[in-house]
Amino acid sequence: MEPDPLLHLLLAAREGNDAALTELVRRTQPTLWELCRALGHPEDPGDLVQETYERMLRAMHTFEGRSPVRPWLLTIARRVCADSVRRSIRRRRLFDKAVSAFDAGLVSAADRSSMDLLHHLDPDRREAFVLTQLVGLSYEEAAIVLSCPIGTVRSRTSRARADLRAAIAAADTA
Repeated sequence: MEPDPLLHLLLAAREGNDAALTELVRRTQPTLWELCRALGHPEDPGDLVQETYERMLRAMHTFEGRSPVRPWLLTIARRVCADSVRRSIRRRRLFDKAVSAFDAGLVSAADRSSMDLLHHLDPDRREAFVLTQLVGLSYEEAAIVLSCPIGTVRSRTSRARADLRAAIAAADTA
């Protein structure tokens, strides 16, 4: 069996060798990008790759060399992707529950007028607004839930605010 070409880099990185860590990342990053793009969110696998390396750094002192470094690192990446997908599903369910509560009439009359304003928004803008302003997700988290770039979430939320201000102003003058 051939020796693992990445083992010496991991061991040196574990001892604090920054050059070895840089080389380990350089050699493994393309594979991690492909895996994270396929298993995670294809729009932005960078966050998943970064989280994989963060977990690797925390766990490399426990690496015993029973398997080659690349499969060990890919296992970490697979778990990162699975955790990300689970978080997205949970957040989506929370959003769906909030919408269902409104539709089922579980929202007070005072809140109903606010919800009516929300329902007049473009659906994409409404989702971004609700996730960031009502549910309390960060723009990054909302981007994961909506499977779009962070900048898109920011612009949709901003436009939703402008639409809501215009609707309130129109209601005040009527």
